[in-house]
Amino acid sequence: MLENSGVRDSELSVETANSTQDRSSMSTDIDSICSTSFTRLSFDLFPTPPSPESGSSVSLKPHRSSDFVNSATFRRRCSKLTFRDFHLLRRIGQGDIGTVYLCRLRNTLDEEDDVSNRLYAMKVVDKNAIAMKKKAQRAETERKILKMLDHPFLPTLYAELDASNFSCIVMEFCSGGDLHSLRHKHPHNRFSLTTARFYAAEVLLALEYLHMLGIIYRDLKPENVLVRSDGHIMLSDFDLSFCSDSIPTVQSSDCFQDTPALPYTRPLINPFSCFSNKAFRSRKVQTVQPDRLFVAEPVDARSCSFVGTHEYVSPEVAAGGSHGNAVDWWSFGVFIYELIYGRTPFAAPSNEATLRNIVKKPLTFPTATPSSALERHARDLISLLLNKEPAQRLGSKRGAAEVKKHPFFKGINMALIRTVTPPDVPGLRRRKTTPLCNAEGFESSSIRKLTSTTSFDYYF
Repeated sequence: MLENSGVRDSELSVETANSTQDRSSMSTDIDSICSTSFTRLSFDLFPTPPSPESGSSVSLKPHRSSDFVNSATFRRRCSKLTFRDFHLLRRIGQGDIGTVYLCRLRNTLDEEDDVSNRLYAMKVVDKNAIAMKKKAQRAETERKILKMLDHPFLPTLYAELDASNFSCIVMEFCSGGDLHSLRHKHPHNRFSLTTARFYAAEVLLALEYLHMLGIIYRDLKPENVLVRSDGHIMLSDFDLSFCSDSIPTVQSSDCFQDTPALPYTRPLINPFSCFSNKAFRSRKVQTVQPDRLFVAEPVDARSCSFVGTHEYVSPEVAAGGSHGNAVDWWSFGVFIYELIYGRTPFAAPSNEATLRNIVKKPLTFPTATPSSALERHARDLISLLLNKEPAQRLGSKRGAAEVKKHPFFKGINMALIRTVTPPDVPGLRRRKTTPLCNAEGFESSSIRKLTSTTSFDYYF
């Protein structure tokens, strides 16, 4: 799942394990408590095998015919996996509530070769440590959400394991790193407009699915957008999310009123359809009016928790007020801005100054005029998303349905975006494997130079 995630710091410290400067962190917890001992994490040291109840019981949801979860051998083993079935290779990330390790299944004599060679991301949580930090609910929230997800741009949960005082979830490994580190490999630390648009479109689809489930993400940033080996993205880290209700409706594109029924007109011709009209026998499939939008947005969701990443929090959060689904659309605007311009729009030397800018400072761009029509559309979209009034913010009422209609995404077939070749297809990048006894220093010097964001959380 993770591949170079930043470490969340403590007591307003600006030091992290993989960066020399932390641009936003605000937590009153002591992260050293959550730094899991590698000796304690030797699964072979457990005196007795875990009980059958501690094994995995998740259902696997492949999205491609080539997905590894189709393997009969893996499906057979998944129902009875334990810690001892995995070999930990190295630490690849650490968060506020757990540590992520690269691992693979141990070999057995009757096993297919691809089963033992497949890499996974294992997030290990020390239950005693997060209990001391009063963050057990966050770990449970993330586990609950991962069980709900079934989307190509969101994580696949392969297994859940519990033994001794450790809780573990096994997910897919993303070999391409995250968009924060990938951005720093491009000229001027920013993506081209077309590249930024591609990643923004895939993130938009992931946010749409989450909001349909009633999940407010609340931690969107490039560090949490991972890149799979095929170049497509995957959102990660759901411990700051919260769940609400989302009621699906069909609305007119000209007003915000729900429509009780669908009027039908002449058949529509879709140039991107995978099927000919002859394949559809239902009149309803062919005759929905083009001005109708399917909307499933948790517009009534409210929370008073002060959570997020400083440069990405919305004005209502920065001001200490309650918030709802609109916070994700604000973060989406900051996300697009950073991909295109290489920085966030309200960053300041201190976290306090950053929050003041978010509340009071008007949005500005690096240059007075856009260089192209596409950049003009990008600036318009960013301006609509970064409206300081949540009720007037693009997406706050009808979510992704209205965001996708913006001219910035014109020409992108959202339904078939997975068939598009991504701008960067990393494949599986070979990295030096660090023994567990020395995993503290696994980050390369180039990664240490990157400035990564970290999240804070205050619950009321």
